[in-house]
Amino acid sequence: MIPPVRPIAIEDIEQARERIKETVLRTPLVKFDDRIFLKLENLQPTNAYKIRGATNAVAKLSDEERSKGVWTISAGNAGQGVAYAARQYGVPCTVVAIETAPQTKLDRMRALGAEIVPVSYERAWVAAESHEFPGIEATFVHPFDNHEFIAGHGTMGLEIVEDCPDVRTVICAIGGGGLITGVGSAVKAMKPDVKVLGAEPETAAPYALSLREGGPRKFEDWQASFVDGAGGKSVIDRMWQRMQAVVDGSIVVTLDETRDAMRLIAEKSRAIAEGAGALSLAAALSDQSVDGPIVCVVSGGNIDLAKFAELVTN
Repeated sequence: MIPPVRPIAIEDIEQARERIKETVLRTPLVKFDDRIFLKLENLQPTNAYKIRGATNAVAKLSDEERSKGVWTISAGNAGQGVAYAARQYGVPCTVVAIETAPQTKLDRMRALGAEIVPVSYERAWVAAESHEFPGIEATFVHPFDNHEFIAGHGTMGLEIVEDCPDVRTVICAIGGGGLITGVGSAVKAMKPDVKVLGAEPETAAPYALSLREGGPRKFEDWQASFVDGAGGKSVIDRMWQRMQAVVDGSIVVTLDETRDAMRLIAEKSRAIAEGAGALSLAAALSDQSVDGPIVCVVSGGNIDLAKFAELVTN
């Protein structure tokens, strides 16, 4: 049975921080320019923020639930996070992996001990909506529609407000919506006037569409791109409910703007961001009306180096 949606309370997030503190890094907040700071989640042990939610979600399972093993759905980063957490408990992990996931992400999931079940993007999205997949009997850890997963991501919001107390805007990439819901829940609880904005690629921007049309929508013109860690085909109704309370809008950026942001992060911060990781900076740079100080969450850096070089030099 899928539990009902409920708000992510600040107490949930504070408890998550205590629960994951031995596993997850407190990542640095570095200055990009006079109005923008970068929250470098690409420096996590799995090179992406998903380790926060995954560690908290697996830790909150009962011994009986963990004893069955765990499974999740992923284009790469959630799978690595859940596999990393499962390995700490010595339990097996299966990842229903989107078959277009970069090889580097598939290799890293396998290296962490995950069994990979490759499926199409469409089939993965069906599993994400239904919370089930035929033939897998393990305990499901949803990669975004999971209260504890989201609360784990909220720990990043605590760090952002502590490290940049005068922050005016926080920008996060939107894929399933778990990252921005967690961060937004923490930020809004501590500083209600701070704007929390999403960033989506032009090829996959269902949340911006849903905001325009007043409810969760499918993005009919969805296209696969190098921004594989964000940009879903639709907004799931349960995530729409969660995001409404804590997200103030979404900025849609072009793929060229995203490539430019990837290059700028490398040039100025000497850090590698995957496509999804650079969306937030691309959004901040594309809209000069956004109030600063702005914190852009660089959500991950899991990209093949040859692919990265190709994208930022063309």
